[in-house]
Amino acid sequence: MAFGNNKWVAFGVGVAAGVAAVALIKNPAFKKACAAVVGKGLQLKDDACAFAESVKEDAQDIVAEAKYNNEKKKDA
Repeated sequence: MAFGNNKWVAFGVGVAAGVAAVALIKNPAFKKACAAVVGKGLQLKDDACAFAESVKEDAQDIVAEAKYNNEKKKDA
Protein backbone atom coordinates (compact mmCIF):
# COMPACT_ATOMS: atom_id res chain seq x y z
CA MET A 1 0.00 0.00 0.00
CA ALA A 2 2.76 2.47 0.84
CA PHE A 3 4.31 1.92 -2.58
CA GLY A 4 1.06 2.88 -4.34
CA ASN A 5 0.80 6.07 -2.29
CA ASN A 6 4.34 7.04 -3.33
CA LYS A 7 3.30 6.79 -6.98
CA TRP A 8 0.43 9.21 -6.40
CA VAL A 9 2.67 11.58 -4.48
CA ALA A 10 5.24 11.49 -7.28
CA PHE A 11 2.48 12.06 -9.85
CA GLY A 12 1.14 15.03 -7.88
CA VAL A 13 4.59 16.55 -7.53
CA GLY A 14 5.16 16.09 -11.26
CA VAL A 15 1.88 17.79 -12.13
CA ALA A 16 2.65 20.67 -9.75
CA ALA A 17 6.13 21.06 -11.24
CA GLY A 18 4.67 21.08 -14.76
CA VAL A 19 2.11 23.75 -13.86
CA ALA A 20 4.80 25.85 -12.18
CA ALA A 21 7.08 25.49 -15.22
CA VAL A 22 4.34 26.63 -17.60
CA ALA A 23 3.58 29.64 -15.41
CA LEU A 24 7.27 30.51 -15.19
CA ILE A 25 7.83 30.22 -18.94
CA LYS A 26 4.93 32.57 -19.66
CA ASN A 27 6.38 35.21 -17.32
CA PRO A 28 7.86 38.10 -19.41
CA ALA A 29 10.57 38.82 -16.83
CA PHE A 30 11.69 35.17 -16.95
CA LYS A 31 11.80 35.27 -20.76
CA LYS A 32 13.88 38.45 -20.63
CA ALA A 33 16.29 36.90 -18.13
CA CYS A 34 16.63 33.77 -20.26
CA ALA A 35 17.33 35.87 -23.35
CA ALA A 36 20.05 37.74 -21.47
CA VAL A 37 21.68 34.50 -20.32
CA VAL A 38 21.57 33.04 -23.83
CA GLY A 39 22.98 36.29 -25.23
CA LYS A 40 25.91 36.17 -22.79
CA GLY A 41 26.49 32.53 -23.73
CA LEU A 42 26.61 33.40 -27.43
CA GLN A 43 29.06 36.23 -26.73
CA LEU A 44 31.24 33.84 -24.73
CA LYS A 45 31.17 31.36 -27.64
CA ASP A 46 32.20 34.08 -30.10
CA ASP A 47 35.04 35.20 -27.81
CA ALA A 48 36.26 31.61 -27.44
CA CYS A 49 36.20 31.09 -31.22
CA ALA A 50 38.18 34.30 -31.77
CA PHE A 51 40.75 33.22 -29.17
CA ALA A 52 41.06 29.77 -30.73
CA GLU A 53 41.57 31.31 -34.17
CA SER A 54 44.29 33.59 -32.79
CA VAL A 55 46.09 30.64 -31.20
CA LYS A 56 45.78 28.68 -34.46
CA GLU A 57 47.30 31.55 -36.45
CA ASP A 58 50.18 31.87 -33.97
CA ALA A 59 50.87 28.14 -34.23
CA GLN A 60 50.84 28.32 -38.03
CA ASP A 61 53.33 31.21 -37.90
CA ILE A 62 55.65 29.20 -35.65
CA VAL A 63 55.49 26.18 -37.97
CA ALA A 64 56.16 28.36 -41.02
CA GLU A 65 59.15 29.99 -39.30
CA ALA A 66 60.53 26.59 -38.29
CA LYS A 67 60.21 25.33 -41.87
CA TYR A 68 61.93 28.46 -43.17
CA ASN A 69 64.79 28.04 -40.67
CA ASN A 70 65.20 24.38 -41.66
CA GLU A 71 65.36 25.28 -45.36
CA LYS A 72 67.88 28.01 -44.60
CA LYS A 73 70.09 25.50 -42.74
CA LYS A 74 69.96 23.08 -45.68
CA ASP A 75 71.06 25.79 -48.13
CA ALA A 76 73.98 26.86 -45.92
